[in-house]
Amino acid sequence: MTVDTVPPQQITVGVLALQGGVIEHISLLQKAAAQLSQSPADSSTAPTPQFNFIQVRNAAQLSQCDALIIPGGESTTMAIVAQRLGLLDPLREFVKVQHKPTWGTCAGLVMLASEASATKQGGQELIGGLDVKVLRNRYGTQIQSFVGDLKLPFLEEEKPFRGVFIRAPVVEEIITNPGSATQKEDDEIAKLKEKSRTEKVEVLGTYPKPQAQGTGTTTQDGGGEGGEDIVAVRQGNVFGTSFHPELTDDVRIHVWWLKQVVEGLKKA
Repeated sequence: MTVDTVPPQQITVGVLALQGGVIEHISLLQKAAAQLSQSPADSSTAPTPQFNFIQVRNAAQLSQCDALIIPGGESTTMAIVAQRLGLLDPLREFVKVQHKPTWGTCAGLVMLASEASATKQGGQELIGGLDVKVLRNRYGTQIQSFVGDLKLPFLEEEKPFRGVFIRAPVVEEIITNPGSATQKEDDEIAKLKEKSRTEKVEVLGTYPKPQAQGTGTTTQDGGGEGGEDIVAVRQGNVFGTSFHPELTDDVRIHVWWLKQVVEGLKKA
């Protein structure tokens, strides 16, 4: 008598490939998937999913994806290119109507915010999905980039995560009473978004606010309460980080996120 085996679930994860750290994300995703495949098997559960990682440059490629990463780069440029390629509305539907797992790093966090301050003249198009207002370039220019130790409780480890901050944004406000959908969404998408949106924004990581030059006190603009900036948030299917995990050798956040993707797809 033969026992039928359950084939592993096939999951396609895309990385938006308009600009930024695309290859770096795919490299860490591959390492994270390899680590998950080596985890001790549990006979009572389904086999470890098989992941396929692709670069996304058009709506057809996006439609193949079960989950998506929007990498760091320059958010204004990314928005302009996405608009020219006819990708903005498909991205909004992917995130806010289909509620597929989506992670934005640095510029990706800006793109996934409902509002952004310190934008270039005329503002910029956003995808939305996170009921937050972000402050762009919180820590200054490219030459003021830095690496800082982050305590991220969701990783369930004491070891700090070395966060790479490059012209990084922060969450300066959590929007508790979001209004109707903006960014030129049509009425049908707006109604679907408002009807299905029930999750609250969770703060998953903070970093001490920079000290005001020449003083011993922290600045009070931007971020969370007291002396902490908000640098990682989640709201339902959407996850955002101010920093660049893909620019490190630390695979822990990518492993964690792939696990969230698998769990999210089970509930879909």
